[in-house]
Amino acid sequence: MPLFLFDLYYMEKMNYLRMFRWTLVASVILVFFAVGCEKDDTVEPVNNKEEQKKPDKTVDSVALAEKALIKAKKYYLSNCYPYYYWIDEMDSTVKSLNMNDFKTMESYFDATLYSKDHWSWMADGSYYAQSETGEYEGTWGASLMQQIEYYDDYSIRVAYVYPGSPFARNGVKRGWTLTEIDGRAVRETIIDGSFYSEYTKSPQTFTFLDHDSAAHTFTTSLASIETSSSLMSKVFTSLDFPGLTEPVGYFLYMSFKADFLNDIHEAMAYFKSKDVHKLILDLRYNGGGDSRASKLLVDYLAPKSANHLPFAHRCFNKQHSDEDVIDSISRLPGSLDLDALYVIGSDGTASASELVINGLRPYMDLTLVGDTTYGKPNGMYVFLYPNNPKTNAKYSVGDYSDLEYVFLPICFYNKNGVGDEIPEDGFIPDNYRPDDLTHDFGVEEDIVKACLTKIVTGTFPDLPAPRHRYSISTRAGAAGQYRLPDNRSPFYGLTIEPFPGQVQ
Repeated sequence: MPLFLFDLYYMEKMNYLRMFRWTLVASVILVFFAVGCEKDDTVEPVNNKEEQKKPDKTVDSVALAEKALIKAKKYYLSNCYPYYYWIDEMDSTVKSLNMNDFKTMESYFDATLYSKDHWSWMADGSYYAQSETGEYEGTWGASLMQQIEYYDDYSIRVAYVYPGSPFARNGVKRGWTLTEIDGRAVRETIIDGSFYSEYTKSPQTFTFLDHDSAAHTFTTSLASIETSSSLMSKVFTSLDFPGLTEPVGYFLYMSFKADFLNDIHEAMAYFKSKDVHKLILDLRYNGGGDSRASKLLVDYLAPKSANHLPFAHRCFNKQHSDEDVIDSISRLPGSLDLDALYVIGSDGTASASELVINGLRPYMDLTLVGDTTYGKPNGMYVFLYPNNPKTNAKYSVGDYSDLEYVFLPICFYNKNGVGDEIPEDGFIPDNYRPDDLTHDFGVEEDIVKACLTKIVTGTFPDLPAPRHRYSISTRAGAAGQYRLPDNRSPFYGLTIEPFPGQVQ
């Protein structure tokens, strides 16, 4: 049976995991199972005078669906579950389950999970396909957030926008504030619970306030877009930030994607050409991804003294302990020679992002700035279903048209080269700073500015003052009405679902 192995990582919290089954996770096995087709049964006429009765296609389709569901459950139990990290704790429970009692694949999958496990998940084929290809259907191409925790700001602000998306084509930038949808105040749609349904209508009319509080109203339609794994690669000099005595690189990296390794190659070549020795690596919205991408990034960033040293150790369950893997650093001809690395993190920084932080920390001067990371110390194998030679050939060239389910059970835990695990509560930053959604990415954005200030002065600046004047709540006790229910992105932290076409 054909087998492909690679790593992905996931960052959802337990209470939202069941609702939005997607993310960016850990090692992927593509294993395939063939589902057969049966002809419809027919009913013979009672006598020659009666019309021939047509087959009951409804009954047949239901029966076929039930058979297909049982096959999928058996596939999961036989091919995926043996790798489950907590199989010893759950084996007797799972063996006692009656498959027929579960009417959906999701409910059966959930019943096999250990109570401690809030990372394993499954998805349908279309979710996986869009993540792998970076081609998203039915989207505005932007992520929205509220900065409530520190700034007490209940406004709906743009966190990031993908180039070429419907919002980008209308000039929307990070930091803009969404004030109206179809002529109605956003706060009204939040209060009556209609925000998400109105936001995902197409076509739709939006009103935004830009950085100078000028209003922009436009009507646009959901569209398909192509994304990359990076939104910005830039080198700051004294012309950008007074006081800098050397170039400082800035890499806004959104997701570890194996099909977009050139994004890393090109960014690192650019920094190398500019003689960059200090880098700001922005992972605040990076929930993880493929281990080939995370290893490549580590190989570019690790110092010469760490070459050939281990940075990740994957530990499997007892039945598969012989498959434990140790990844070592292999510097490249174009690797950077950094004397300082600043990593920007948040609770949307997970898995492969945390693996990079954990793997590099023992070997270099790494400073974590921002908020506490998500906390995902483990990884998954990802099993694609169904599997047969035909679907296997399609999957291998990025054609997921036959894909029904993707199973991603936790299969291993990660340690770094000196045995440190990623904390389940996440990495606490060396310098706490809230996400500054009032500025576009660059030297004016608070976290980037703080890193540059530290480079220039040796000290981080004070936190910005909370901007209570931006809150849309003016009545005591009313603020809770304006808090959007968390519709967590399957890709990045506490964001409003960036791709409405994927909402289930």
